[in-house]
Amino acid sequence: MARTPKDIETELKALKDKAKALKTKKATQLGDLVYAAGASQLDPVVLAGALLAIVKEDNPQIVEGWRRHGQAFFQDRRKPRKAVSPPGDGSGDAKSAADDSSR
Repeated sequence: MARTPKDIETELKALKDKAKALKTKKATQLGDLVYAAGASQLDPVVLAGALLAIVKEDNPQIVEGWRRHGQAFFQDRRKPRKAVSPPGDGSGDAKSAADDSSR
C-alpha cells in the first residue's frame, strides 16, 4: 500500500498558529505578572529601564537575591488568605487588612 502524502502546508500553518498562541499566552502571563507585582503603577519608561538593567546585570549574587525574592513572592501568593474584616470595624487587624488590599 502506498502512503498518503502529508499536507505539509496545513501542518506548517498549524505549527505557526500554535507558536503564535504560545507567544500570546507568554505575553499575557508577563502582563499578569506586572500587575501582580504592583509594577503596573510605574511609568512605562521607568519599568522598561528597570527591566533593561535587570537583563544586563551580571553579578550572580544580585541575580540570586532577585530569584529568592521572586520565589518568596510566588510562594506567598499560593498560600490561602485569611478572611479579614474591613479596617476600622474593631474586629480585624488593620495592618493585615491593609496588606491584603495591596495584593
